[in-house]
Amino acid sequence: MTQALSLKAYRMGIDTHEEPLVYMRKDCAICRAEGYTANARLQVSAGERVLIATLNTVAEAILPPGRIGFSESAWEYLALEDQRPVSVHHAPLVQSLSALRKKIYGHTLDAKEMTSIVSDIGKRLYSDIEIAGFLTACAGGRLNSAETIALTAAMVNNGNCLQWPEYPRVFDKHCIGGLPGNRTTPIVVSIVSAAGLIIPKTSSRAITSPAGTADTMEVLTNVDLPLDQLRTVITRTGACLAAGGEVGLSPTDDLLIRIERALDLDSEGQLVASVLSKKLAAGSTHILIDMPVGPTAKLRDTGQAQRLQALFESVADGLGIKVRCVITDGSQAIGAGIGPAEEARDVLSVLRNAPGAPDDLRERSLFLASQLLSMANGTDQTQSLLQARGILNSRQAWEQFQRICEAQGGLREVPLANHHIELRSHRTGILQAMDNRRLARLAKVAGAPSSPVAGLRLHVKAGDAIQHGQPLATLYAETPGELVYAREYFHQNRDLFAVAAQVPQQGDQQA
Repeated sequence: MTQALSLKAYRMGIDTHEEPLVYMRKDCAICRAEGYTANARLQVSAGERVLIATLNTVAEAILPPGRIGFSESAWEYLALEDQRPVSVHHAPLVQSLSALRKKIYGHTLDAKEMTSIVSDIGKRLYSDIEIAGFLTACAGGRLNSAETIALTAAMVNNGNCLQWPEYPRVFDKHCIGGLPGNRTTPIVVSIVSAAGLIIPKTSSRAITSPAGTADTMEVLTNVDLPLDQLRTVITRTGACLAAGGEVGLSPTDDLLIRIERALDLDSEGQLVASVLSKKLAAGSTHILIDMPVGPTAKLRDTGQAQRLQALFESVADGLGIKVRCVITDGSQAIGAGIGPAEEARDVLSVLRNAPGAPDDLRERSLFLASQLLSMANGTDQTQSLLQARGILNSRQAWEQFQRICEAQGGLREVPLANHHIELRSHRTGILQAMDNRRLARLAKVAGAPSSPVAGLRLHVKAGDAIQHGQPLATLYAETPGELVYAREYFHQNRDLFAVAAQVPQQGDQQA
């Protein structure tokens, strides 16, 4: 290893989305002496903190002499202050890269090799290109059950773990996704925790959707809870509805997800490891997996869902936890709202038993809650469904939801968007289907989830009779520019609402 050389820290203010980058002047003496070139990997030390970062070289006018610039993620990871001296030298050889190359060439990794890769990714020793190589090598069914078990265990062990020795069984649920508006989790958690189940629900923010559970709950209450507050909330209420990032559960998964999102990869092995590592780290012992299947959902057919179910069950068995997978209807969006604020309105209306609350969201939530109650009590589906319905109808679930929100910092009012427009049908007929992927895209183009108020409110469901000029949905945006942009996307993709001309019945035709 070469001798470390010192420069003073300079905050560039560049958001590289968690990729650690450093910046040095092209005329920097250290660059010349050490042979550092753009895209080189450098080890940067500040006190006890060490980071491997990728070098970008910049023009002299951008960076003062004797300084080294940092991206926002690198600055925060090293906990830097302006002009703090930092040491720079060539990055050491990362031993686990040999295991990565082994996987790239199609060989199977053992638990030790998988652990070394996950550990080094967690230490920020891998570049984004190297992480992408790992994800690609594992995609397409190239992770077997043993490798997925090893990957899951390594991800759990690379972060914080919650333990609940006072509770012999801890429950959780997860949806595979791909279904806009499917915001069942807050309702399910409220029902089953009101029934006495312990369910410390931590959720990721949206990856490819216009809202995740954490995004929706952030509209209503504080979700970024430190570990001690999270424990307090669960002790008081038996549940939580928090974001997982602040707690540090399976943090390597967050690094992998960032690259998966950029590559638009969603391999089965990585998906199972991602889900189960977060649940295991939260201390869960019994997990319900909702698997929506539909032509424009994430899972396109029952065969794909059954293969994923078998992998979930195999990995869970290897890790000593109980998993129940349920295949559900993923043919169209659930509820009326799409986007954080609009989905929050649906959640509140169901919990309050409000007139006009979306019936499909209500019934889906009751079904999933009954599955968890059945896992807990050993009761049959009919009895568990009656119990769940009674808790919701009696407003026990609403009262429990309020308790959870108060423990997390208080229940907030749902905000309204500044701008909206109605999206109207350009034909008469029957709504045969809606495209889940393009509906999600439309809400994202409007600004969701970055803008919580952005999104859609649907006014129709598949099977409805549609008239020319009838509003199909209301589009919401925070700014006029986003509204116009999203409206244009809709005009170019009108067929995301598949309205077919109604075929006249025999005898209805005019002579």
